[in-house]
Amino acid sequence: MLKRSKTLQAGLGFIVSAALAGVCGLAMTAAYVPEAKAVSVQEYQQKVASHADLKSKLAGVNSALANQIIELDSLANEQIPAAQEAATKAQQAAQQAQDLADATNERLDAAKKDKADLEQKIKDTGIEYDDAKDSVAESARDSFHGSQASTVMSVVTNATTTDDFVNQMQSDAAATRSAANAANEAAISMNTSMNRKDRLAAIEDQITQLKNQADKQAASAQAAAEDAASKQASLEALQAKGTAARESLEAQKSSLTTQEAKEAADIASLQAQLASQSTSNNYTPGSGGQQQSSGSTGGYTGGYTGGGSTSTGGTSSGGSTSGGSTGGGTASGMNYAVPGSCPEGSSFCYGHNTGNTVGGSAYPARQCTLWAYIKRSQLSLPVGSYMGNGGQWAATARSLGYYVNNTPHVGAAMVFLPGQSVGGHWTADWQYGHVAVVERVNSDGSVLISEGGTGFATFPAWETISNAGAYQYVHY
Repeated sequence: MLKRSKTLQAGLGFIVSAALAGVCGLAMTAAYVPEAKAVSVQEYQQKVASHADLKSKLAGVNSALANQIIELDSLANEQIPAAQEAATKAQQAAQQAQDLADATNERLDAAKKDKADLEQKIKDTGIEYDDAKDSVAESARDSFHGSQASTVMSVVTNATTTDDFVNQMQSDAAATRSAANAANEAAISMNTSMNRKDRLAAIEDQITQLKNQADKQAASAQAAAEDAASKQASLEALQAKGTAARESLEAQKSSLTTQEAKEAADIASLQAQLASQSTSNNYTPGSGGQQQSSGSTGGYTGGYTGGGSTSTGGTSSGGSTSGGSTGGGTASGMNYAVPGSCPEGSSFCYGHNTGNTVGGSAYPARQCTLWAYIKRSQLSLPVGSYMGNGGQWAATARSLGYYVNNTPHVGAAMVFLPGQSVGGHWTADWQYGHVAVVERVNSDGSVLISEGGTGFATFPAWETISNAGAYQYVHY
């Protein structure tokens, strides 16, 4: 998760973005990027275990309601992400097809212009005019940096006329001279060695070929666009289905009697909300290096809904492990509310500077740093414009006076240091680390997080992380 400095942008931006275009803000190891189609045995076993765990939590629940929760879980964690990935790939294929068609049309336009220019020259000076002699002489004059034509011809070949000059340039002796070589290359590259009639025929043939190619590519682009629209419609239908199922579940949650069932319903509901609001991946290779404002990226428009989330808080004195000491300033304890009291873009809040100077525009598109900025802003919690790579957020926040410790709280920025395991699922990049936002603190001590990153099919993505005390949290 890299917030690139100006120096890095200037020197390494293209190389880094091209080499690591598929990772989470340069904060995910390549092994995590979900490119492979095959599901590993470990992933399959994890899905089976998760499904079994969910069913066990719903033991004794009315079968219709239990099935509804299971279906909602499937929509949020399997069906919608799969549809999202399919829509993303279809959008990328459509864009590539359109780009190819546009490039061919540009070549077609250039050929048409060449034809028009040649036809005008024929009209002005006739079809028999020898362009080769003109271009060779012009190239020779240019190679001598503006010398007079008569002087150039005299120095190179002792010729006194253009015709003599061109004829002598064709001899073996003259061909070894630099001026002759330059002139010969110019004549070839400009295609002026052909007579005007042949050149006109060649251009017309090229136009015909390009026109056929452009028509085929336009048809392919149209088909790809229709496929992308179809997959997007399928995705939106699933998201709408998830929204309806979530609303139905919310209306029935009060009938749940066990804490485990209520928590399972809360988690399924919150995941479904994130799934219904996530946007498709419009990322293209290299775009990770572009600095975009938060207003132009990310489609997560929903606010905080709680979903029965609970804080492990009370008041904390900090000073916990993994470098999780509290920051300076007057901020203390874990008694802040979510949403907070900092309007988006606040430069000073909770008794300290937030570090917010340019909004979210300093963070690369779709990266985890941008998502953390967007979500914290939505929750009216303080967040800076230059918090650094994902793994640097805790240290940067501490230096600004934020409260930082190892106790999770809804809305906190969860920091994964470089090389740190992300809940045992994957490993944060060994150089850049990762950052996410806590959506819910579960009764078993795990946390549900939302996160950005180009390695995910959706923006945001989400997962449950166990052993929550092993990580640092930026609070307020």
